[in-house]
Amino acid sequence: MVAGTTSDAGKSLVTTALCRAFARRGVRVAPFKAQNMSNNSMVCADGAEIGRAQWVQALAAGAEPESAMNPVLLKPGGDRRSHVVVMGKPAGEISSREFIGGRTHLAEAAYAAYDDLSSRYDLVVAEGAGSPAEINLRAGDYVNMGLARHADMPVVVVGDIDRGGVFAALYGTVALLEPADQALIAGFVINKFRGDETLLAPGLRRLEELTGRPVVGTLPWRSDVWLDSEDALDLQGRRGVAASDLRVVVVRLPRISNFTDVDALGLEPGVDVVFTADPHDLAGADLVVLPGTRATIADLAWLRSRGLDRAIVRHAGAGRAVLGICGGFQMLGRHVHDPGGVETDGPASVPGLGLLPVETTFTVRKVLRLPRGEALGAPAWGYEIHHGRITRAAGTAEFLGGARDGNVLGTMWHGSLESDALRSAVLELAATASGRSFTPSGVSFAAARQARLDLLADLAEKHLDVDALLTLAERGAPAAPVIGPYA
Repeated sequence: MVAGTTSDAGKSLVTTALCRAFARRGVRVAPFKAQNMSNNSMVCADGAEIGRAQWVQALAAGAEPESAMNPVLLKPGGDRRSHVVVMGKPAGEISSREFIGGRTHLAEAAYAAYDDLSSRYDLVVAEGAGSPAEINLRAGDYVNMGLARHADMPVVVVGDIDRGGVFAALYGTVALLEPADQALIAGFVINKFRGDETLLAPGLRRLEELTGRPVVGTLPWRSDVWLDSEDALDLQGRRGVAASDLRVVVVRLPRISNFTDVDALGLEPGVDVVFTADPHDLAGADLVVLPGTRATIADLAWLRSRGLDRAIVRHAGAGRAVLGICGGFQMLGRHVHDPGGVETDGPASVPGLGLLPVETTFTVRKVLRLPRGEALGAPAWGYEIHHGRITRAAGTAEFLGGARDGNVLGTMWHGSLESDALRSAVLELAATASGRSFTPSGVSFAAARQARLDLLADLAEKHLDVDALLTLAERGAPAAPVIGPYA
């Protein structure tokens, strides 16, 4: 298991790196996360919905993504309630009050999925969630030490040194655990280190002396390492990497989902991608993107409260390009209806931005599909995850399961910009609408993703003791002292 001192410490990155490194050594390896809380998800070939991170980890491992790799997916619909997906299918809701004692059925599903997966692969690399030292939740935990205890699984804890306080975080994580949990903590990984490693060495030695557990490696900070992310922690400063000729502004919705839809834009030379919640940032944009959301009606109200609705309408009125994806597309329509309270506490019907002649009605049954088609003269594919049903006005042009009116595009397909030809066509349309020119770069998103996965494995081989980690998987956690208040 790869655990972390905090959320976003690097668990997903290390898990992905190890999946690719082990696979390159000929090990049949599978990723696993018992419970993922994220609005970034993906549809598998069998129609199951799992967390995006586990889908990418399966690609890294050379394994077919499946529901057993992420048996429980919680999709936050608000601050206190989450929509539940079990083994890839919708399974109602859960409240924050149920997090300690009301998830027994979810734990059983997770353990059964892990047992099934481990029976079919040589090795399973399980990613924890948050921190194993969240002692307020330990009684009902089945994703960190609960899972480790179930499978007698050795645990490596990752700490993000870039945040500061990494030694205290690593030591404290172990010290807060009860002795039976501590017995499974087998080592540490330092993530995002910058500078001279000789300056770090005394701290590593002291940590090993105090805990009786080795540091199995230190991963450097690299600006070119990024992955399809689980959450929205890193969106505030997320931008393209090149000086821009074309400016793309993505509206940072409060309940944003599947924001990895725009990752491919960030790879394009000469394209600057900015996430914002400020309507003034839309001025001068060549393309405005309204991304997916887990709560279309609530985020539409937020959009209006910030004046972003007026800024988007002005942008479209000037003939500039707008792209709405899933929930963002639904906002561009005339009305959004929720007669059964699928998204809201009761029946609701609100006006949209009126930029596309469509109506959206939410229904209980969720659509999970992997569609293929063509748009703007380019082949396209993607995935659908939604409760909304779209009705287009007569004569309205169809666009990837959605609608188009001039330079305003709306699609129900997530991931469509990963089609290199379609992405180029959308950017060409946006450039033309702004009176600019755009020359397709020829960059391949699929090749870039594989290159990133190989880079992660290269970093793991160079900076982590991969042999020691394989030995851990084979032999289990070695004996180590109990530390802290339990000693």
